[in-house]
Amino acid sequence: MNEQILLVDDEREIADLIEVYLKNDGFAVRKFYTGLEALASMEKEPPDLAVLDVMLPDLDGFRILQKIREHYFFPVIMLTARVEDMDKIMGLTLGADDYITKPFNPLEVTARVKTQLRRYKNYNRAGREETEKTEYDIRGLVINKASHKCFLYDEPVSLTPLEFSILWYLCERKGQVVSSEELYEAVWGDRYLENSNNTVMAHIGRLREKLKEPPRKPKFIKTVWGVGYKLED
Repeated sequence: MNEQILLVDDEREIADLIEVYLKNDGFAVRKFYTGLEALASMEKEPPDLAVLDVMLPDLDGFRILQKIREHYFFPVIMLTARVEDMDKIMGLTLGADDYITKPFNPLEVTARVKTQLRRYKNYNRAGREETEKTEYDIRGLVINKASHKCFLYDEPVSLTPLEFSILWYLCERKGQVVSSEELYEAVWGDRYLENSNNTVMAHIGRLREKLKEPPRKPKFIKTVWGVGYKLED
């Protein structure tokens, strides 16, 4: 295994505990108690996945997440003691792939890490399959699975792996209505729960922003109220 995990949490007991569980599962862990140290390490060598606490003594986890998404696409899991939906939606909107609320079972963290890495690898591997369709061009929106790139009217669109996966899934079913439940279970690879719809909505909202979609009349990703989403052909 030996994937590199960047772990950032100023609560040393929690960070040390997560580190033990991740190492027991074969991961290499780079552990930091401040955001600035973590960013410096990441610039030298990007990890395969990051686990970020929201509340840190210098930079908060949201700011670190923004810095990551300026240059990198690896999965990011947020940790927080705050349970408000807006905090969760903010993290997902900024490009987080998952969100875990404290207190938690450390086994849950390792399970989520494995899920995110598996999903990330599977999509990259699928993108190299020559027998599958690798590109869609929908009225100036071009997405290529082999290169993992997206363009809107020839201008590059920077997407996180999760955002790319959502858009690709909708492209594969262009013209069809995809329910939030189907989208969540297909892309996230988890069972659809009560709050999963908020997660889907946050990512769809972020995708629309990046595609410069008018809020009231989106050109590409349409909302079919009470049903789901449809990418217009």
